[in-house]
Amino acid sequence: MRLERLTSNKIKIFITSDDLFERGLSKDDILKDTLKWRQLFQDLLDEASLELDLDIQGAVAVEVFSLQAQGMVMIITVNGNVEEEYLYDGFIEMQVTVEGYEKFLFEFEGIEEVIQLARRLSLLSAGGGSLYSMRGKYYLLFDVSPNDAERHASIMAEYGNASILSPHFLEEYGNPIMKENAVETILKYFR
Repeated sequence: MRLERLTSNKIKIFITSDDLFERGLSKDDILKDTLKWRQLFQDLLDEASLELDLDIQGAVAVEVFSLQAQGMVMIITVNGNVEEEYLYDGFIEMQVTVEGYEKFLFEFEGIEEVIQLARRLSLLSAGGGSLYSMRGKYYLLFDVSPNDAERHASIMAEYGNASILSPHFLEEYGNPIMKENAVETILKYFR
């Protein structure tokens, strides 16, 4: 699990599928609004409150982005305009939305890992993708069909790490190297 403070009242929490599994949860538990999910959510808020020095009480808005086999990202916005009576009774009002990504975003330490991954993906007849660089790292944004999601995620994880950046953030602030057909272009120049 990774925590990141986005603004004074907004945080991002990345939870891997392994984190959920270790706690006996699945992504379906979120949609069903189970007691286990509510406990996990409370634990996450407590940990975020301690690590990021954010007072999380009252109403919060929660956006949950499912990243297929990678896990999920939660964006939590704390509403500062909550009536006084709700601030001290331990009550948290949640509004949850869930979205799914049909793209994988993986982060790589060097270009060599990206080249090796492109070679491996070509053996599976997988192509496409966009390659970016940002803050000294490389990022591959890759479209995935639901049928191939788990297989591609496990292969990509051999060469890099699932990124907690959103694809929109990367497209806005990253440096595009190859906007499309990254796998094919890499193979063309780095056979």
